Amino acid sequence: MSSKAQWADLVSQLEDSFRCIAVDLLGYGASPFPADVGDGYVHTLAHEVDAVNAAIASRLEPGEAFHLIGHSYGGASALHMARRMPGRVLSLTLFEPVAFHLLPARHPARAEIVDVVGRINACAAHQDRDATRIFIDYWNRAGAFDAAPPAAQNKMVGMIAKVRLDFQALLGEAATLDDLSALTMPALVMSGAHSPASTRLLAEALAAALPEATAVQTRGGHMGPITHGAVVNSAIVNFLADAEVTAD
Repeated sequence: MSSKAQWADLVSQLEDSFRCIAVDLLGYGASPFPADVGDGYVHTLAHEVDAVNAAIASRLEPGEAFHLIGHSYGGASALHMARRMPGRVLSLTLFEPVAFHLLPARHPARAEIVDVVGRINACAAHQDRDATRIFIDYWNRAGAFDAAPPAAQNKMVGMIAKVRLDFQALLGEAATLDDLSALTMPALVMSGAHSPASTRLLAEALAAALPEATAVQTRGGHMGPITHGAVVNSAIVNFLADAEVTAD
């Protein structure tokens, strides 16, 4: 339930050294809701990456390499993108990617998020506000949704249909931690000290599975790139500076 606007401060810090391309994922910001959603439709991370590739195609030369950054669902999409085109990704920066499909079914992190998804999906269409409350409170804190201004609540409720599709894509992806062994580019895996156990445990597993990964834990929680942007952005800037030296 965010947009590329969350990266504005990071872009301003990088634009003297990098050409930055910020992208809204499907259904968020200025990006349209997925097309052809209806009976039998199954959303996938491939849909997201296809849309990202279409959005950046005019900004890159054919085959041009790039550094890739993603947060939460954007981080899971970034992992799919990196697996699809590992030769083009110079470095991979992930803040708590919610790629729970990588974990075994009985892993506690996956079991925790499956429970959350089950509670969201148990809410009928006329209970979208209740479903949104479950989602927002899980990633932030109990009472976070009710504490938000009414206009913000309504905006979030309007996006819960896409959130349901996101979880469908995340849990339906056919990939495991072993599939990450081919991602040999420098990687930074970040997590928040006060995030849910599910994403902290997943970040640990990712950092161990990626061959060239560095793990960093910051203050704040899952929304660290927004709530603690100064700390998160500084770590990303420093990592990219090192990655550029490695790439050269």
